[in-house]
Amino acid sequence: MKEGAKRYGLEKVLHNIGVHDDEDISCKTPSGDAGQCVEIFGCRPLLAALNKPYKTSQDFDIVKKSHCGYRQRIPKVCCPVSWPVPTSERKCLTPDGHEGKCISLNYCSHLNSIMTQLPMSNAAKMFLRNSRCNGPAKISVCCGPPPTATATTTTTGATTTTGTTVTRPGECTPSAAPPDPRTGCCGLDGGNNNRIVGGNETAIDQYPWLALIEYTDGSRIKLLCGGVLISGRYVLTAGHCVTGAVLDVGTPINVRLGEYDITNPGPDCVEVEGGGNDCTAGVLILPIEHLIPHPNYSPGSRLRRNDIALIRISQTAPYTDFIRPICLPTTDITISPRSDTRLYVAGWGAVDTARSSSDKKMHVDLPYISRNECEAIYSQPQLNMALWKGQICAGGEIGKDSCKGDSGGPLMYENGRLYEVVGIVSFGPTPCGQLNIPGVYTKVYEYLPWIRSQIKP
Repeated sequence: MKEGAKRYGLEKVLHNIGVHDDEDISCKTPSGDAGQCVEIFGCRPLLAALNKPYKTSQDFDIVKKSHCGYRQRIPKVCCPVSWPVPTSERKCLTPDGHEGKCISLNYCSHLNSIMTQLPMSNAAKMFLRNSRCNGPAKISVCCGPPPTATATTTTTGATTTTGTTVTRPGECTPSAAPPDPRTGCCGLDGGNNNRIVGGNETAIDQYPWLALIEYTDGSRIKLLCGGVLISGRYVLTAGHCVTGAVLDVGTPINVRLGEYDITNPGPDCVEVEGGGNDCTAGVLILPIEHLIPHPNYSPGSRLRRNDIALIRISQTAPYTDFIRPICLPTTDITISPRSDTRLYVAGWGAVDTARSSSDKKMHVDLPYISRNECEAIYSQPQLNMALWKGQICAGGEIGKDSCKGDSGGPLMYENGRLYEVVGIVSFGPTPCGQLNIPGVYTKVYEYLPWIRSQIKP
């Protein structure tokens, strides 16, 4: 193969899996200095200007004039090349949970070698896509040790295929990195014999990744939003749960894990078939260390675009029967869904119009609604909402919906034996559970690069 054709092929592969740049790396800052066009998260001085509690018109102006494109809808800015990036800020986590350094793809030999193994497997594409980080290079990746794997060779007739199989560790060790689904350390619960029939209580050990956010108004604790544990240190939730009007009601201070019955302060117990009780170890309350709303979420906009946020908790959550992470999505389920695709919502949201929440963890199954169908519904005069590709829809059946109190919780897809979080509860019709009006969720797959870029060791 000629070098030019080979390079074009590799660039096409990178583009197709979302590892590409939309602008040249070199640029000029508003002051005329040499710069590099990078995601705003990778430019400390401009990010600091946006994060000031009291921003001036000059702060907005310098960021606006520095804009140089987008990467996966994340704004990019012309960052001065003279800005020194501390070594500590180049640290990152690889998709399989190892500490690495955010460097150019060209200098990471084992990731670069993946590019030469064409056609690339879906697993290799996903690993490369999830290795993206906010570095100064045109294509920066989190480069750590090569993935733990053993070579396998399969012979079928005259054809011999060589591949890799991830070696599962002896036990699941929680860390800040979202677990690789191939390890079996995410998305598994104990409620496989408790199928959802709509608006019912869950099994006590079902959906162990569900989280509740505790807020305080200075005098008491309120439970206003949910979330979903995606690693030992991070909870995924909605942007409107950590910024905007919700802060007028209370300040997020803690994340509650391992909960079942919010009225019971001690361990929760339920009777099991054959006699006896199945009991939790009690709720685990962990202080919030850092709130990370998506930078493009606008609390004042009724469109609720980019309605997603991360919460970093103060210590690593344990891996138990009642507390463990869900898997991040491995594919875009909206590309070729089955006609009978059902998705699942669980939480402590309202079960009727008289109550704003449920005492016990509830769940419901919902039909997936295509983007075209959902856009047509929400474009009608009585709703008048313009949806976009960062959102996914489910529901539209009478009495079955996510509802008030479920905000920030997960929309889940059962991929084989593993659950994946494909959406985050954003908004829907009022009252909940109306016929032919689905709920709208933030589409997690579209935000994987942003999620990965925010997670630190």
